[in-house]
Amino acid sequence: MEDILRRCRASGVTSVLIPADNEETSRISIDAVKKYDGVEGVTLYASCGVHPHEAKTYTDDTEKFLRTCLESRKDKKIMALGEIGLDYYYDLSERTVQRAVFERQLELAKEYDLPIILHERDATGDCLDILRRFHKEGRLRDLPGVCHCCSCSLEASLELVKMGFYIGFDGPLTFKNNKKTPEVALNTPWDRIVIETDSPYLTPEPNRGIINEPCHVAYVCRRLAEIKGVTIDEAAQITYDNGKKLYGVN
Repeated sequence: MEDILRRCRASGVTSVLIPADNEETSRISIDAVKKYDGVEGVTLYASCGVHPHEAKTYTDDTEKFLRTCLESRKDKKIMALGEIGLDYYYDLSERTVQRAVFERQLELAKEYDLPIILHERDATGDCLDILRRFHKEGRLRDLPGVCHCCSCSLEASLELVKMGFYIGFDGPLTFKNNKKTPEVALNTPWDRIVIETDSPYLTPEPNRGIINEPCHVAYVCRRLAEIKGVTIDEAAQITYDNGKKLYGVN
């Protein structure tokens, strides 16, 4: 972990949010922040939540665990609930179960006033239907969260922006055969863009084929700057400020 943080600092990354996808990784995220926050000058934050792949494991005890974490979220530096959402590409949990667990966690996010890290893959229709209903009923925060590693259409992404979501761009933005994501980035308002890595997955060009790390977000930033026609420093500052606002970091 120290080596990862050392490479972060060398690349200019000074803050890292460690996402979770089930109860075990939620504990790992929280423990990592407790142990390594500030090492190599890198500030760490945690999240907790149950990914749609793991929705089948979600029980009342799981929710009790999440509530326990969220009730002491400030002490644990928990800044988000996630990753949560829907994934119909792998269907590792039944779709009805995914939807039910997604809604339960959206309710937790509203109750504890936390942004969500939204995972959506091949489930845009159902995901938007749920979010539209929550938005209409006033059950989403004004800044509901981020559509992490956004892969949906421009139309869908702009609808999410209208609901208050940020759009997260990751390694796929740099992939040479990816035409859709750069179009989404070009047309997404600057004040709703954040950049991410999805480590250890989706390593950006030119490092595809190796394990992804937070330091590689610099390549995403470079590609975003090219698309938007600004300098790398400008893109870095804007997305850094957006990330602070998204997660409520002072």
